[in-house]
Amino acid sequence: MDEIKELAAGVIRTSKELSDGRIIRYYDTHGQRRSNIDTRESAEQPGIGELRLDPLTNEWIAVSHHRQGRVFLPPKELCPLCPSTQSLPTEIPESDFEVVVFDNRTPSLRAPQGDWALPDLAGPDTDMGTAAGKCEVICFTSEHGKSFLDLSPQRVRTLLEAWIDRTHELSQLPYIEHVTPFENRGEEVGVTLSHPHGQIYAYSYIPPRVSLMLAVAQAHHERTGNILLDDVVAREIRDGERIVARNEHWVAYVPYAARYSFEIHVAPLTSVADLTQLSPAAADAFPSIALEVMRRLDGVFNIPMAYIAAWHQAPVRTGRELLRLHWQITSVRRAPGKLKYLAGSESAMGAFIMDLRPEQSAAQLRDVNLV
Repeated sequence: MDEIKELAAGVIRTSKELSDGRIIRYYDTHGQRRSNIDTRESAEQPGIGELRLDPLTNEWIAVSHHRQGRVFLPPKELCPLCPSTQSLPTEIPESDFEVVVFDNRTPSLRAPQGDWALPDLAGPDTDMGTAAGKCEVICFTSEHGKSFLDLSPQRVRTLLEAWIDRTHELSQLPYIEHVTPFENRGEEVGVTLSHPHGQIYAYSYIPPRVSLMLAVAQAHHERTGNILLDDVVAREIRDGERIVARNEHWVAYVPYAARYSFEIHVAPLTSVADLTQLSPAAADAFPSIALEVMRRLDGVFNIPMAYIAAWHQAPVRTGRELLRLHWQITSVRRAPGKLKYLAGSESAMGAFIMDLRPEQSAAQLRDVNLV
């Protein structure tokens, strides 16, 4: 299959099929023609995993044992996310690319066969389900040694357009309830491939943190008539001391009750439910604040900071009038040579203890010299 689609911001998406039937999507801005064929032998796809309910918390756990054998920190010359060469055909058949999205080769979640539904909740007697969903890999650049903060503003805009496009298409699948694009950077947070990339998880259920946020937002709306994140952003702007960066359409801040020493939330000033609802002006303004935030994060200790950057957005069909889009960046680094480990209180009880006042963290981020 070859399919070409025009998106916003001058981005053209070309969709092609890999040798094993997975789909790869190129997001280009310079009129590239994608004609290279995946020359690798067809490989058998792993089966769908299990979905089990933890009856103590009513949380779904995906069991995908086939992922134990996935590639782990290969050297640059064997990186499966670099462009293909004559000697090494990779996941990306082309010799160069801007932004690319393809179906994960060892997915935690995959498309179900036939009609699918979550098992009915019945406590310890809940039936086992299948781990339905989609897992995609998104490569930010063909350059192996780079990171998000090295991208040009135009490339970040192309990346945002890819996130928007995937959120839109994945939300159309009948078995998908929530879409989460995210990036892991650094071995400290579990990165297994060092090429600049992220992932997109599309869940067949509403993840636990989203369920909690939705319940809190619902209670806040019933009590005040307001949207919770709107009130949170208004408070941060009013207080001022935790603001890290701001432009006409976005604001970045360290949250009042941050869980990590360096945690930054980036929210559009005109709130929306998900990425697909961003206005063209807001989308065009995102690269400048995104790159500034990442430069400030690395500038705190003048070392690359390991982080997880995840988009929080409303579920596909539930609570769209209550939850609002924001980008959450959390770093496990608390000082040079020191990481924040999730020990007894955090891991066992979910009760976080913050090592630094959020106001101090925000001041350190603001004080970074970007010149």
